[in-house]
Amino acid sequence: MHSLLQLRPALIWLGALLLTGCASIAPQQPAANPATSETSALHTPAHANAAIPALHDPLPTAPLPVQAMPEKHAPPLLDLTVPPDQLWQRIRNGFGMADLHGPLVVDRQSWYLNRPDGLRRIFERGGRYLHHIVEELEKRGMPTELALLPMVESAYNPQAVSPARAMGMWQFIPSTGKNYDLAQNWWVDERRDIIASTDAALTYLKNIYEMHGDWHLALASYNWGEHAVARAIAKNQAKDLPTDYASLTMPAETRYYVPKLQALKNIVAHPEFFDFSLPPLSNQPYFEAVTKPERMDVSIAAQLAGITIEEFVLLNPAYHRPVMNADQAGPLLIPTDKVDTFLANLAQHAAENKPLSNWQSYRMAKGDTLAKIAARYKLSEGRLRQINGITPRLKIKPGFNLLVPRPGSLTNPDAIAHALPRPGPEKATAKMKSSVKSKATNKKPKAKKKPVAKAKKKPVPKKKPRNQ
Repeated sequence: MHSLLQLRPALIWLGALLLTGCASIAPQQPAANPATSETSALHTPAHANAAIPALHDPLPTAPLPVQAMPEKHAPPLLDLTVPPDQLWQRIRNGFGMADLHGPLVVDRQSWYLNRPDGLRRIFERGGRYLHHIVEELEKRGMPTELALLPMVESAYNPQAVSPARAMGMWQFIPSTGKNYDLAQNWWVDERRDIIASTDAALTYLKNIYEMHGDWHLALASYNWGEHAVARAIAKNQAKDLPTDYASLTMPAETRYYVPKLQALKNIVAHPEFFDFSLPPLSNQPYFEAVTKPERMDVSIAAQLAGITIEEFVLLNPAYHRPVMNADQAGPLLIPTDKVDTFLANLAQHAAENKPLSNWQSYRMAKGDTLAKIAARYKLSEGRLRQINGITPRLKIKPGFNLLVPRPGSLTNPDAIAHALPRPGPEKATAKMKSSVKSKATNKKPKAKKKPVAKAKKKPVPKKKPRNQ
């Protein structure tokens, strides 16, 4: 008995040593494999399948690099009553979504970080719009991760157009844009408008969040459609399976959609950990809204503000034409430091009784051709077609209205044509132009009604969450 008592301390020490050894054994991490995909950051990687199983299932991909977050002491206390100087910190302070983990997040994170120059350029482009988006998110009490969503959708390019006819920074398809009151006509497309499209996108996101009660499912719905996600949830419920985002079977594009946003969130949250420097972003508005006159040229507005046409169009991308009407789209957006210059020059312009538009309307007469009209106004036929949105499929005839330069004007049609947003896919442009035709043959309307009806059937259910 005495000998057992002597051995007891040694046995206790040996047991503790064994437990410590077990706790320190960690699974071996896979070898790093930097991403080499040549696909665009806006699209799903080429190796993805048409439909990807739930994230709990093994993925048929090569080992991916895993980066562990460094251990830190308790984070410093934040005084949220004092606005930060940098917009990035304001965005971090508003993060509110649950984090998503897994190999797809690591895959997209590696993809972005292996292209640091391109990633930085996209963040710089987004600097024009991020302050406004963050302000709107905070007004609605929504998580600020959503300010990074246009990077996933369009790389913060308000002129982006997809093959599926989605358009603008938030990539609205025509039917959903109409459901959210975004005007689409010969003059403007508000799916490109910075203020209108942001308001519509955040309203839509809030509606689908309230429908599902989960931000990951809301984001999947934004990409795939809320009713497609609802069907996937119902399918899992019927099989007594979990119904969270990671457990649903969905198309590859949607499976990668939330991991892209999570990867960007991780980079913005800890840029120093990834050896990446975010471009400095002051926590101040980049632009201000100014009421526009009754009718004004894009080029004259840019000139009065003292900025290039290209910069003006990046802030006011909704306009298809070189002329802006007062009743089309919202106010003008002018860089904050140029507003006083714009207003002073506008007052001086009016005092000198100078015209605000160098364009006029011309109604085609019998015997007119585009080639003849272009020659009369010293334009190429191609430039006349571009300025008026005339596609090869569009039939024109007497009575058709054209925009042409005003006689004696000093306008440069080539400069403005290069800066204006490109039209969407021909099908969408032809459809919009058909709506402004005064007359048409009996056969043409029948041919164009079919695709219009099909397009409306698909998104009609998206009106439902709006009324909730």
